This record gives sequence, C-alpha cells and structure tokens, in this order.
Amino acid sequence: MAASPVLIGATTVLIALVAVFIAYNANSGLPFVPTYDLKAELPSGAKLVKGNEVRVGGFRVGVVKDLKPAVRMVNGQRRAVAVADLNLDKKLEPLARDTKLRVRPRSALGLKYIELEPGTSKSTYESGDTIPVKQASEPLEFEDLFSTFDPKTRPHIQNATAGFGDAFAGRGKSINSAIEALNPFFRALTPVMTNLSAPDTELDQFFRQIGRASAQAAPVARTQALLFTDMADTFAAISANPRALQATIEKAAPTMDVSIQSFKAQQPFYADFTDLSHRLRPAVAELPRSLPPINSAFRVGTPVLPRTVELNQNLEGALNEAKDLFENPNTLLALKDIDTALTVSRPAIQFIAPYQTVCNYFNYFVHPLGEAQSVVQSGPTGGGTSLNQNMKVPNSHQQNNYGSSTGSRPWDIPVDQKPQGAKDMQGNPLFRLYAPPYQPAIDAQGNADCQNGQDGYPNGALNNGRYNRGDIQDGSDEHGLPIPDSFGKGGNGAIVPDDNNLPGLSGGTYVTRKLGIQNLKDVP
Repeated sequence: MAASPVLIGATTVLIALVAVFIAYNANSGLPFVPTYDLKAELPSGAKLVKGNEVRVGGFRVGVVKDLKPAVRMVNGQRRAVAVADLNLDKKLEPLARDTKLRVRPRSALGLKYIELEPGTSKSTYESGDTIPVKQASEPLEFEDLFSTFDPKTRPHIQNATAGFGDAFAGRGKSINSAIEALNPFFRALTPVMTNLSAPDTELDQFFRQIGRASAQAAPVARTQALLFTDMADTFAAISANPRALQATIEKAAPTMDVSIQSFKAQQPFYADFTDLSHRLRPAVAELPRSLPPINSAFRVGTPVLPRTVELNQNLEGALNEAKDLFENPNTLLALKDIDTALTVSRPAIQFIAPYQTVCNYFNYFVHPLGEAQSVVQSGPTGGGTSLNQNMKVPNSHQQNNYGSSTGSRPWDIPVDQKPQGAKDMQGNPLFRLYAPPYQPAIDAQGNADCQNGQDGYPNGALNNGRYNRGDIQDGSDEHGLPIPDSFGKGGNGAIVPDDNNLPGLSGGTYVTRKLGIQNLKDVP
C-alpha cells in the first residue's frame, strides 16, 4: 500500500469522511453506542430543538433526539404539551420514578438544555417509558422578564428611581438609625408573623372576607364618602372645644381600667359563647335549606294563631268535663270493668272473628232469616209468616226430606237428575246453596274454608274414605232402583248436607276473593 499513491489517497479520504460524519452527528450521540431511551412530557417546548443537551449536575449525559407536540390531561383539563425523546447514557440506567426535569437556558442567546434531577424512589423507569408532565417545571423566559419593561413602563421606572434617589439623598444618618431600629423591630415582628402565618389564624380567609366586604361596600361608596364628610364636621366641632376634649381624655384612662377588669370577667362567657357557636354551626349550615319551609309555615300559622284563642275558649268546658271525668273514682272502676269484659270476651271474639272477617257468615245468616220471616202461610191454620206459625214439621216419612240430617241425595233434587245442572218441571235451574250445619271458617293454618259461601254442590266422588262410589238403594224411588254413580251420596254427583265439614278447602266467598282475603292474615 505504501508504494500505491491511489490506495493511500483513498484511505485518507475515507478516514476524513468518517471523521466529518462523526463530528456532524456528535450532538446526536456517537454511532453504535448503546443508549438509555426515555420520553419526557414538558409543559412547553421552551424553544428546545433537536440535539439540545441533557445534563445532570452540569455534566452532559444525553441529547434530545426528537420533539413533538401532544395533548394530555393535566389536573383534569386537556392541555397541549411537548414530548421530547431523550437518548441518555447507559450509566444513568435506571432512573427513579420520582426523577424531575426542567428546561434551563444555557446562554443569553436562547440556547437551552434539559436538566435532570434524579430521584430516590425504588421504582424505576424502563427504557421506552415516559416521564409525566407533572414532574416537569416550566421555565421563566428572558422575553417574559424583559417584556415587563415596555416603552410605557420604562419612563415611569426612571421617574420612580429618581424620586427614590432624591428621597434618600442627605439622609444617611436617618437611614442608619432606621436600620439600627429594625433589629428589635424584626425580633418583635417574628412571633407576630408566626401567629399570622399559622393555619389556625386563617389569614387567607381574612383577606378573602376583606375582599367580600369591599365588594359589598362599593355600591354605597358615595354614602360612605358623605359619612366621612359629616364625621370631619363632627371632629371639627370636637376640636373647637379643647377643654371638653381634654376632660374626656382624662376620663378615658379609668374607663379603660374598668373595661379591662370587665373583660376578665367576660372571658368565661366568651369561652362558652365560642363553644356554643361551634355547636350551632351544623344548625346554621342547615338554615339556608330549612328557612323557606319555616317561613312558609309562619306565613300560614300567623293568621291562624289568633283564631286559636276562640278555639281554646270553646274547649275550656270540654276539658273541664274531661278533668272531672278523670278525677271521678268511678271512671277507674268502669275502665276496670271494660278491661274485664274484654278479657272474658276475648276467646269468644277470637273464635267468632274468622267467621265474620273471612267468611262474612253473619250476612249469610241474616239474609235467609229475613226470607223466612217474609214467607206467608195461608190455609186452614190461618195467615202470617212461617215463624209466626212456628214452622210446620216436615214429613218424617219422606226420605231425604229437608228436616233429615242424613240422606242419599239432596232433598230438592229429583231422583232421576244429577244435582249439577238439575232443572225443575218448568225448566228453571235448581240452584241450592250448600251449607253443612256446623261448617268451619278457616283451617288450622288460617286458610279460608267458607263452605257456607259457596253455590251449588261439589263434584264427587272425592275418594277420601267418606264419599266414594257406591250403589246405595234409594227407597223413595217407586221402582227401588239403585242410585247411579253419576249422582247421590254414593256417586260422584253431589254430597248431601249430613257432614259438618267437607274435605279440602272451599276457599273464601266471592267478596273475600275479590278483596284478596285467602287467609286470616290477609284481613286488614
């Protein structure tokens, strides 16, 4: 190669190109060097550009690879931020999660760099993670600072500086005296400022309330100006009589002494009043919501209240009678008798109650009773109702008569008809209310079993041991034929009223079914 000028020249050119390439890309990092890559969200790009440095403690540890805008949620609001791609040295890996960063100026000409402040958290960022915007601070720009000195402000600042200079000119001794007096002043001021800055002082609320008071006083500013004008006249009148003012001032000292002693005695009251105020705070907070109904009640009650005087006067006699009743010893005896009567009648009422509340048996008794009283008897025995004639005894020789307690079939149904759908000679339906002699109202569980409130005859056979199929002979039939299975006690046609309680539950009456009463518990 040493003998070939072409190869030497080519090698020299290649080395120069590589050096130029590396020098050109030095700001972006050396090629083929591994890096620790992170993204950082910044409140503002702050005139950052690609290739700006990233520093830690003043030392360069990386560069800004790229910069682009993005939108993020910051404190619950959508905000535009700048996302910077950082290529950092591997020696920084890994950075703690509480690492902070900020953009700082590197020179007065506007060059910027990103300063990293590594954190101490055990949790770290992996390569490719993003440092959130809440951990970045927005820098103050020189332009923002210099913009405060606009053309209108600069002359005023010059005039103020000249005025301050004239004010201090020739007053060096006074300034020294003031500085000497500031030392004890600041010593005394320190505890005062400590108290003012304490959270319990709520100094921020003081200024806030001052602002509110000023806002309320603004509409009456003219009135306040007139007030101070009048007060000036008053003070002018007071100053016109110096002797009277002097006497007033002389009496102010003993008055203050008495006030100081009085304040000591008032201290417990103020302490109790403070405690009472704290306790009343919930009630005061409730007043804005409760006052409108209370005011409405007062508006309604105010005209009514005078009328209560007449009502009280009218009630006076009744209340006096009630007082006499209460003081009468016989009242207690009567109450005891009533209690005894209720105690004695309670079992009977408990027994009778289901018959009326669930089955309404009283109405089923009264209605037929009225019909019985209205049936007119005529003939050789005379007129009048059935009850007045003591109701004639039925023919005891007739089988299945209505006076018998047992029978093979219902007494009002012809022998050749089934009770369900039976008709008389005129073709009218025979409809009889079935009612056992001592029918129940409820079962042991309180379920409705109103057998007296049902119409017609239940279909048999029930096959329960009492009403099965059979061939009972009906002697009233002139042919002496056995009762078919389709009707009669031994068949499935009907059950004659010779049993106090039908098997199963008959349910409620049509009224209780309409009211939804299926059990004693359903009675309102």
